[in-house]
Amino acid sequence: MPPTRGAGRPADPRHPFGPDPDSIPVPDAVRPTGHHLPAVPPRSTTAWGCVLISLAAAIGLFLRGDGPPFFQGLDDSWERAMDGSRAGAVSGLAVVLDRLGGPLGVVVPLALVGCLCVYGRWRSGLFAFAAAVGANILVVLPLKQLADRPRPPHPWVLVNDGSYPSGQVFTAATLVVVTGLLLFPPRVRRWWWPAAALYVGAMMWSRTWLHAQWLSDTAAGALAGVGATLLLWRAFRPLLREEGERLAAGRLW
Repeated sequence: MPPTRGAGRPADPRHPFGPDPDSIPVPDAVRPTGHHLPAVPPRSTTAWGCVLISLAAAIGLFLRGDGPPFFQGLDDSWERAMDGSRAGAVSGLAVVLDRLGGPLGVVVPLALVGCLCVYGRWRSGLFAFAAAVGANILVVLPLKQLADRPRPPHPWVLVNDGSYPSGQVFTAATLVVVTGLLLFPPRVRRWWWPAAALYVGAMMWSRTWLHAQWLSDTAAGALAGVGATLLLWRAFRPLLREEGERLAAGRLW
């Protein structure tokens, strides 16, 4: 009778029925790859994205009804509270944020896309471009047409038609969410979200301080921006997962 494999070896008293499976080394070929960038969306991402977009659209439908919407009183109260002076540091900060949300609101995302592509992360760059530019066209413009809401009287900065939703807040929300998902590992990302929320809140304040938009316009811009980014995050899931595996293996191209 041929000797069995492992015959003649003394039995390990800790494992009398064989070696501990956890002590067997796992070959590199089957060892799971740990990759944290870019972040891969969970299953609930689509549901949350739809909920946020639906909320923004529902508010727009209220604005289409006869008479003022039920939240117009809150908008009026907030606008009266923003009654300050055009001169001074506070208004200067609001104007700086207005510039960041205006022309620079397109330049910064495009610079992010370019940097990602230079480092071989063209998949993440495509996602960032879709969120910063494509979503603005596909979400903000139809919502503006749906609501057709006039601006507050006497804005302090140059504005176009259509107050609802805030395109600048939308752009700020998409930018900070995309940046957190693509650039920061999980430990840093937890600290990024409070700073991102602070920036979006500052942009909302800027738009209302300058009397460029109503408070509900800015809230809808934030909801639509986060919702659109979540939906795009889920749509780009296969590409982002592939990029994460390539990052972990050190072969992006």
